Amino acid sequence: MALSDLYSNVQILLRWVHVLAGIIWIGHLYFFNFVNVPFQGKIAPDVKKAVNPELLPRALFWFRWGAMFTFVIGLVLFTQLYMYQGGGHFGPTSLFHDEQGLTSRAVWILGGMVLGTIMWFNVWFIIWPAQQKIIRGVRDGKPADPALPKRALMASRLNAYLSGPMLFGMLAASHYGGMNLATAVVAIVLGLAVIWHFIGISPKAGSSI
Repeated sequence: MALSDLYSNVQILLRWVHVLAGIIWIGHLYFFNFVNVPFQGKIAPDVKKAVNPELLPRALFWFRWGAMFTFVIGLVLFTQLYMYQGGGHFGPTSLFHDEQGLTSRAVWILGGMVLGTIMWFNVWFIIWPAQQKIIRGVRDGKPADPALPKRALMASRLNAYLSGPMLFGMLAASHYGGMNLATAVVAIVLGLAVIWHFIGISPKAGSSI
């Protein structure tokens, strides 16, 4: 039997949109880092001039708006679950704080949120502004400042590395629960190591097919 209360139905709808937007965002982040960066290094300038003004604006549209919807709806969900006590009263709930202080669930989600916020900031205030200038330069035949591609790549690489620990924190909050220093270190190292490996093999992945 379906739940009839508005709170539960709104929450599952928000969770669904949050996850959907997150897939779009992180999927494009991995496309840029695992596929597009090696690809751009192998094509000629005239090909870039023809391909990039058509490809990159479309990819960056889904990338930046996926980031925005993930970020904003994530804040709404955090408020609903951790900072809303019901009946119009706001304040830390039992999921966030108990007699021992911050719950393990709260530590996980706060860690994931900090990393996610850094990633969102990089998308909107470093990567996207730089890419706008780069794309205009390629389209108009006037190369942009050489520092811009490096700046955008560094921010994108940072986001890729942060995504591993960020996703671990987001999932552990609801599905793991336990937290101590050793567990946090394992989550961070594992997340970074997986992304480092994927970035390392990406120039050769699929090249022999």
